[in-house]
Amino acid sequence: MPPSFRILLPVAASAVGVAGALGLGIRVGLARQAAIARRRIGKPLGETAPSADRVWRAGLGGAPLDLLMLGDSIAAGLGAQHRKETLGGRLAKGLAGELDRPMRLRTGAVIGAESADLAGQLDALPSDYRADVAVIIVGGNDVTHRVPVPVAAGHLAEAIRRLRADGTAVVVGTCPDLGALRAVPQPLRSIGSRVSQQLATAQADRARAEGAGVVSLRRAVGPFFRIDPDGMFSLDRFHPSALGYRRTAEALLPVVRDAVTAGAGAGAPGTRGPAPGRRGRPAPTATAG
Repeated sequence: MPPSFRILLPVAASAVGVAGALGLGIRVGLARQAAIARRRIGKPLGETAPSADRVWRAGLGGAPLDLLMLGDSIAAGLGAQHRKETLGGRLAKGLAGELDRPMRLRTGAVIGAESADLAGQLDALPSDYRADVAVIIVGGNDVTHRVPVPVAAGHLAEAIRRLRADGTAVVVGTCPDLGALRAVPQPLRSIGSRVSQQLATAQADRARAEGAGVVSLRRAVGPFFRIDPDGMFSLDRFHPSALGYRRTAEALLPVVRDAVTAGAGAGAPGTRGPAPGRRGRPAPTATAG
């Protein structure tokens, strides 16, 4: 679900550093811009993404490797029209080709999720499940809901620790650049861009400290979204299109592949037993930021 930019207004008011009548005038102006953004974005996509959970390229030899997608609507694939266009589907198919092994995709990501929701996504996994590699993309909703950067980054670090303790390699795609959203007027767009960059930098620092690979989505794919918004964004002008997900997958794929390969050195991937001591409950199915 596209975020309500109304909740960025307190951040905007403090960012411009004004008070009294002038501050009220700016706040009113920003509120109008937030209303414009909400009208422009709308909800043409509904609230579901295509289900891409399956074994990709099952005909390849060997036992499937397990890829887990965690985070928000981008990790879930909202905006794609077909499962092969989702970020998880593209990564699974690409990894299978790169590694010459089938890839089993599981999507734990939830549309609208914040970093604090990562713990619940991990808890919802079956108790005997352990992925070879997990990809986490989260942060946009933390920005729009004014979650303090250290708090959001701390939730991400905790999720990485849990995954790494189970022997899962982790790759984090840091918070995308909200300044690429043309549907959001200025100066609200610039404020969102600045705060999302602050979160991305904190995410990169904490992720590396926990032993995760990092891809700056702002640097790797942000320019494409700014240069070609009509092609890179879906109908809601907020979530990636099929092309947007393809570019994002291309940026992530080398780092995810290397993470899987490095993990294989510690033990044969795809042949691990149940994760010892995972606390959960069964459920249905690079660069600095």
